Amino acid sequence: MDVFKINGKNTLKGEVTLHGAKNSALPILAAALLVKGVTVIHNCPDLSDVRETLGILESFGCKVERNGNTVVIDASVVDGSEIDEHVMRLMRSSILFLGALLARNHSASIFLPGGCDIGSRPIDLHIKSLRALGAEIIENGSSINCTCRGMTGAKIILPFPSVGATENIIIASAISRGRTIIVNAAREPEICDLVQFLNSCGARIYGAGEGTVEIEGVSELHPSEHRIMPDRILASTYMSACAITGGNIIIHDVKPSSLTPVFPIFNEMGCRLYLRDDCLEISAPNRLKRVKMIKTMPYPGFPTDSQSPIAAALSVARGTSVIKENIFENRFRYISELNRFGCDIDINDRIAVINGVKHLKCANVYATDLRGGAALVVAALRAEGESTINQLEHIDRGYESLEKNLLLLGADIKRIKNEEEGKA
Repeated sequence: MDVFKINGKNTLKGEVTLHGAKNSALPILAAALLVKGVTVIHNCPDLSDVRETLGILESFGCKVERNGNTVVIDASVVDGSEIDEHVMRLMRSSILFLGALLARNHSASIFLPGGCDIGSRPIDLHIKSLRALGAEIIENGSSINCTCRGMTGAKIILPFPSVGATENIIIASAISRGRTIIVNAAREPEICDLVQFLNSCGARIYGAGEGTVEIEGVSELHPSEHRIMPDRILASTYMSACAITGGNIIIHDVKPSSLTPVFPIFNEMGCRLYLRDDCLEISAPNRLKRVKMIKTMPYPGFPTDSQSPIAAALSVARGTSVIKENIFENRFRYISELNRFGCDIDINDRIAVINGVKHLKCANVYATDLRGGAALVVAALRAEGESTINQLEHIDRGYESLEKNLLLLGADIKRIKNEEEGKA
């Protein structure tokens, strides 16, 4: 497996462009299964999760072509309804094909999904919601077999604003009979992007980004083109990397409204932010200030996906910062690896107390999950000496060519084969 070798202490400067949002691309690609024709998706990131998703589409009989960051999907013929168990274990978002398959083929056979081990993410809301729409679902250990005579509109009240369940309901009911109402729907920008794509294909979906979403079912969707929104989590990762090194960078292709939950945190850290159209400039002080309290919450609250790289940046801030993780109970698994750099971070249940230190030392660390892996990269950029980041397969799930883009900003980072693994 590959590893990152990072020599720290370089101040990041320069310009970088965001790629398309992973959390937007995956549901949109699943929704493309509903279109009996050719769908063109622009700004589609080349990530391992995206490649797995395209592979699932091909396994159903779709024709898939990629040209740069544009993906063309021909779903004229869909003759499959089962997802391989290995793929389901690798990628949690594959659960989104459940609603798409039921709406398109009226049957689906899947296994329980996997993904990063950041906490319990049960799919009971997906199952209960799809049953409300008319699906007959049999759960048999690790497998789930579903059939329906067609999706029928219903009123679904979610006990909490689950992003995945909201997306699955929207996809499943886009081509259905009657009207579906989702109460307490998730409001993330990526859901708005999904709805924008579906509506461009002829769907009738209203209220995306609000607590209540209404879907007027249509009989079919027509081909369309769509450009995936820029990745807001990638933006906050670059911002964290800039902040920890005391740098000054410009990030292009930013959607400012999607980043409003994190802007106050960077301001409190002492960073200066300048917005010009779709460009964001961030200028960091030589040493960051502490942040009194960060609480992760569903959008428009502070995103759980951004807390890991920001925690790494705060590890060298002046004073003590506190982060309370309200979404995933295992989100702090990366902290033990982060502390190998000499960070002083204590965990008590879902609360991280970050006592800022002046210096970080190089370390040999292992990514535990996607965003935790990004936190290790951020810390290594500040550490004295050469650090090694292992298990890049986690990072590759959500960051396209991260090392190349950091290199453009002046980081001393390279991706190489693991020499120790070769000796074994």
